[in-house]
Amino acid sequence: MDVSPVAEAGRFPAKAVVGEAVPIRATVFREGHDAVAATAVLVGPDGKDRARATMAPISPGRSQFETRLVPDVPGQWSFRVEGWSDPYATWSHDATVKVGAGIDVELMLTEGALLLTRAASRTGLAASAVRTLTDAVTALRDTSRPPQARLAAALSPQVISTLAADPVRDLVSPSPTYPLTVDRPLALFTAWYEMFPRSEGAVLDPTTGTWRSGTFATAAERLPAIAGMGFDVVYLTPIHPIGTTYRKGRNNSLAPEPGDPGSPYAIGSPDGGHDAIHPELGTFDDFDTFVTTARGLGLEVALDLALQCSPDHPWVTEHPEWFTTRADGTIAYAENPPKKYQDIYPLNFDNDPDGIYAEILRVIRVWITHGVTLFRVDNPHTKPVPFWQRLLAELRASDPEVIFLSEAFTVPAMMRGLAMVGFHQSYSYFTWRNTKKEIETYLAEVSGEDGSWLRPSFWPTTHDILPPYLQHGGVAGFAVRAILAATGSPSWGIYSGYELAERVPRPGVEEQIDNEKYEFKPRDWATAEDVGLSLLLTRLNEIRRAHPALQQLRNLTVHRTTDDALVCFSKRLPAALSPTGTDDTIIVVLTLDPHTPREGLLRLDLDALGLAGGDGERFIAHDLLSGDTFAWGREPYVRLDPWVQCAHIIHVRNP
Repeated sequence: MDVSPVAEAGRFPAKAVVGEAVPIRATVFREGHDAVAATAVLVGPDGKDRARATMAPISPGRSQFETRLVPDVPGQWSFRVEGWSDPYATWSHDATVKVGAGIDVELMLTEGALLLTRAASRTGLAASAVRTLTDAVTALRDTSRPPQARLAAALSPQVISTLAADPVRDLVSPSPTYPLTVDRPLALFTAWYEMFPRSEGAVLDPTTGTWRSGTFATAAERLPAIAGMGFDVVYLTPIHPIGTTYRKGRNNSLAPEPGDPGSPYAIGSPDGGHDAIHPELGTFDDFDTFVTTARGLGLEVALDLALQCSPDHPWVTEHPEWFTTRADGTIAYAENPPKKYQDIYPLNFDNDPDGIYAEILRVIRVWITHGVTLFRVDNPHTKPVPFWQRLLAELRASDPEVIFLSEAFTVPAMMRGLAMVGFHQSYSYFTWRNTKKEIETYLAEVSGEDGSWLRPSFWPTTHDILPPYLQHGGVAGFAVRAILAATGSPSWGIYSGYELAERVPRPGVEEQIDNEKYEFKPRDWATAEDVGLSLLLTRLNEIRRAHPALQQLRNLTVHRTTDDALVCFSKRLPAALSPTGTDDTIIVVLTLDPHTPREGLLRLDLDALGLAGGDGERFIAHDLLSGDTFAWGREPYVRLDPWVQCAHIIHVRNP
């Protein structure tokens, strides 16, 4: 019962990626007092059993079992749980009690010999395992030895490990088989870098006061620095023609100045729509060169998919039925009261759902043919969920390498629903989780059961959002949020300019003044190294790539601290599940106070760290940020100064 990860009786497949340790749980029980156990079975895309593992009991007294299995190729997998009676565990318990009490001694030893004889006679058992079991049978039948010695031979560590690896299973009762979709690793472990290509290389003519847009060629000059910081995805805001009707000026003004470029989200002009490129950026050949350059640097290209139109979009005249017509005959523009977007017309998916679906599928495939492998989808929660379910299923079948990131800041039910119907990653509430309690609760939430569907992407800022913490936290605040984002989730991203700690807000709103959505914004990248954040971002991505534990989502444990500004959590990947074959354990402890030093004790859960219990236990704590090494135990003392070092990222080493 209660098999997980399962949603709606398997209606929505759980998610994993190649190399991810997938937690499988179930409640397993049986009648009577005999021992019960369970096995999790991973079924490959070919329908054959590919991996199995005996599940370990968790939550004592609640009959819950868990294990983790690792899929090794992308595709449509499935899994099941098999409950079974464990005759060896039953016998070992009964024999220990009865032989110790002198009750039915010979009977119990004979029954043990018969059981181990049966275990040794199974086909496919390794010769060493057969030898271990038959030696135990011989000892059980040796009446010249004391009963306790005969029993001990059958309960030896060698026998226990042999039967743990290949148990005797009676009365096997399988659960239904449940679906599991397995994607390529980038669907889980990703470092995004967002940029407006028109700003890179944009030039202001001092004599006329007008701007010349950057191009794909000038934007490509920024790619080596992005790749050098360790990012693996460069995400471009919309690159399509921009309308002029109701064009917005600087800071969302209704009165644009001559030469204002308009919002790239007001898509469409006489030059084309979603399948076209803004002429000032270049041609499709120029875009192809940009993609090729990025690929050569180890970067994949993501494109913003914003399913909306300016009043000048070709769809407005060719398909007026795709929009909402108001009582006065005008087309309804987008609103998010009190915000108004007069330059944008939303699509009405109710009027011609099949026609809209076919066109959007065509548009996406245009960009896939030009090398785009990821899409950041703007406001997917304002479109019908069945539309996304149909679209993502078709694209997963034809182009399984393509990844979709849901930018849906909305109610949890919708965010989870979009993830369940096929979005690979999701924007998250991380941006607004600031206090210790909020952060600890949210880390535990996203790495728990929901992590089987919703893969959170942690973004400290976006082109739309500059949260109060960063408005007032200074460079140290930017460092804190970057560390928390990069280590708290396998997927994270930054918006261009983070390296410079850009943090001047537009009065009254959580966004930057002189917002790049409405103007060109070239930056002086030569000053980034002076700020120091680019060096930190580089180091964070190096650490993430070097440590498999940070590339997983569902392996996070929050640890207690004695200070209300100190947050501590760990991620562990045991050797048996790690691609390196060695245990990888990372502890992150950081201060949330960007202004003053904080100190306190950590109350570490040593079991979660893979360390045996005991108050006196010590381990080597190697700080991957500073290079320092400490001797830590169950309750280490830490002091963090946000202007010197706001966090420790500890690699746990055996003493």
